[in-house]
Amino acid sequence: MDLGLKDATAAVVGGARGMGLATARCLAADGARVAVIARSRADLDRAAEDLRRLGSADAFGLVADVRDAGQVDKVFAELGQRWGGELNALVNAVGPSTVGSFEDLTDDQWRQAFDDGVMGMVHCVRSALPLLRKAAWARIVNFSAHSTQRQSVVLPAYTAAKAALTSVSKNLSLLLAKDEILVNVVSPGSIASESLVGWANSVGVDGDDPYQLMDAIARHFGHPAHLPRAGLPDEIGPVVAFLASRRNSYMTGANVNVDGGSDFT
Repeated sequence: MDLGLKDATAAVVGGARGMGLATARCLAADGARVAVIARSRADLDRAAEDLRRLGSADAFGLVADVRDAGQVDKVFAELGQRWGGELNALVNAVGPSTVGSFEDLTDDQWRQAFDDGVMGMVHCVRSALPLLRKAAWARIVNFSAHSTQRQSVVLPAYTAAKAALTSVSKNLSLLLAKDEILVNVVSPGSIASESLVGWANSVGVDGDDPYQLMDAIARHFGHPAHLPRAGLPDEIGPVVAFLASRRNSYMTGANVNVDGGSDFT
């Protein structure tokens, strides 16, 4: 399917690895001009080279810690200069990695979860809005999580931050409807991300085997899926790319579950 992304401009925050990179790859393969934003220059350089091979000839990476509003402002100012002040698609794939029970989490861990899971997105959307409003069409896609609808006792801070991000995204879809900027959320289920695979390996499970990984997730987190395996980052990318594309012309304010099947709606 042609997503209508040829020569469109797209920024993927957290696009140097995992589901963010999988999304950036889909955008690049459809002809978009892609910028990836992350904290690691080495990861950004590898990602940009990959995206150029896929068809985004001028793909590049920008270093920023999105928890720092000043750094974010500078990054989007540079994007505006490079792309004539316009941005068609903003994808926010950065999120917290805070794990721990309610009684074990410190105040600093709670603050970090909200800085990573909410404020980074807030900073990026706020800085990107002038560029998005100037474009002929514009989309925002934010990564939430299926744990906002099915709780785990070891993810209270992570889930609270993702729930806040989902709420802000819904509010943005209402605010920006008048500008015809579409805002949606994707809620991945148990996806074989680098961090999840690493966790599985640390508890004696072959994290590279999606069937073993799902079994471990069901036992440790209480989040089984109807399908007997974990998902892969490449199974998230196409969904996000569609939501971020011109082909998506009437879906806004939605929370799209990509979870291998679950009992929540």
